[in-house]
Amino acid sequence: MIRRDFLHTALGAAALAALPRASAASRAYIDLDPTRPGATISPLMHGHFIEHLGGVIYDGVWVGEDSRIPNVGGIRKALVDALKPLHPPVIRWPGGCFADSYNWRDGVGPRASRPTRTNFWMDVEGLAKQAGGPQKFEPNAFGTNEFMRLCRMTGAEPYFAGNVRSLPAKDFYEWIDYCNAPAGSTTLAKLREQTGDHDPFNVHFWGVGNESWGCGGEMTPEEYSTAFRRYTAWTPGMGVPLNFIASGPNGDEIEWTQRFFAALAAKNKDLVERVWGWALHYYCGTAGESPIEFSNDEWYELLAKANRMESIIERHWGALGINDPKHHVKLAVDEWGAWHNVGTEPHPAYIFAQQSSMRDALVSGLTLDTFQRHPEKVGMANAAQLINCLHGLFLAYEDKFTVTPNYHVFAMYAAHQGAAKVAAQIDTEFRSVAGQVPLPELSGSASIANKTLTLTLVNTRHDAQMERTIRLRGASAKSVKATILANSDLHAHNTFEAPRTVEPRSETLTASGAEFTVRIAPASVTKLEIELV
Repeated sequence: MIRRDFLHTALGAAALAALPRASAASRAYIDLDPTRPGATISPLMHGHFIEHLGGVIYDGVWVGEDSRIPNVGGIRKALVDALKPLHPPVIRWPGGCFADSYNWRDGVGPRASRPTRTNFWMDVEGLAKQAGGPQKFEPNAFGTNEFMRLCRMTGAEPYFAGNVRSLPAKDFYEWIDYCNAPAGSTTLAKLREQTGDHDPFNVHFWGVGNESWGCGGEMTPEEYSTAFRRYTAWTPGMGVPLNFIASGPNGDEIEWTQRFFAALAAKNKDLVERVWGWALHYYCGTAGESPIEFSNDEWYELLAKANRMESIIERHWGALGINDPKHHVKLAVDEWGAWHNVGTEPHPAYIFAQQSSMRDALVSGLTLDTFQRHPEKVGMANAAQLINCLHGLFLAYEDKFTVTPNYHVFAMYAAHQGAAKVAAQIDTEFRSVAGQVPLPELSGSASIANKTLTLTLVNTRHDAQMERTIRLRGASAKSVKATILANSDLHAHNTFEAPRTVEPRSETLTASGAEFTVRIAPASVTKLEIELV
């Protein structure tokens, strides 16, 4: 057995029941000290992302006010209703790669007079074969005001991704004016009012381009540093603090981080503090034929790839410290998740849509736990994407709608939002996976809010339950409630016809005191809510 701190590795378990105490020699422990809380876990770590890509916006989010599908002002009602229990903290829009081809002016004003444009993704295989449709030819029915209504309905903060590749800085400034200028104060504020919103949106989060190393302009770090300075210089604050998120690296490309901040600091060291967040993107990819067809070895391969997030965060954090020793800049992991092969999308035009199985649920748990172990480093994170795309929480097609296993993980982990991190130690073993860092058999994170200690846990082993003794330092449990997401079929997933194949169950454990033991189900995600005396 190896014991390591939550800060440095993963831990995990799916509790099935509290057990009688075993002999000390046979026990493996999870040690928690709720008397020494750490940094606050920002709710923004549980963020989401929607892009004008495939079936995300059109049919996923936006069905139109005249649709027979139940909607609230054109936005799919089932989506709004399902999002609210998650307390979604932030939603990123309109991209993604689409953002750097998007003119925000196309999506404001009377909907009937908005222009139709070719979508950035129109030539991607699958969509290229379609004769037409809103996925290929963007109608701009869903624009700034509609996005803001989605955010207000669900309680999420808006995060706008600005166009740096194909629009000048003036358009970026004016989008801020349109969103944040007081009613009646400017021509753009009056245009916002004509579209139906009298009061300013007070948008704080502004992405300065997207993947500027690739689809966002194919720039060098130095070129992007110049663009970032130009787009953020003398922006109209309107009394609203503007949190600029710079276009960061692709995965573990440390050089992009080092060179961008070196160029920024070379101009003026104070410019580093203009960056609120550093947008890191990491997709763990896939393993196997499809998201629902994979071997046991491929189960572990994908989980090990997801587990790389920890080292990526730590390495970029170290690189940031060279020019930002006080660590003003936080990581904004605004695209993350699995990216599987095609074949399970609800419709051929819904490119990059995919099913999500129990394996993807564990990817979600591993990743959220990683963020929550590093609240001093990660300021925001956004799963890619919310619906009908990649690591989605929902699938929809016309009047059909279902949640994926990922949804349930986000719902379970919502208890961490705004809580204080609790450091922990766990006894765990590691599995060797070819080409990857060793995968912990147990992974997780802990936090405390008031008298509730929340422990979320992932058991990566597909073939064995485990037993762990929870040991509380300086505290005692009054009651313990477990929420368990597990299925005997590793490939289990929800469909329109069977939407409840994968869903969590809850139970109250017969456990109390400073020490209690739980059984841990294989291939599972668990939340333990420990009410302290």
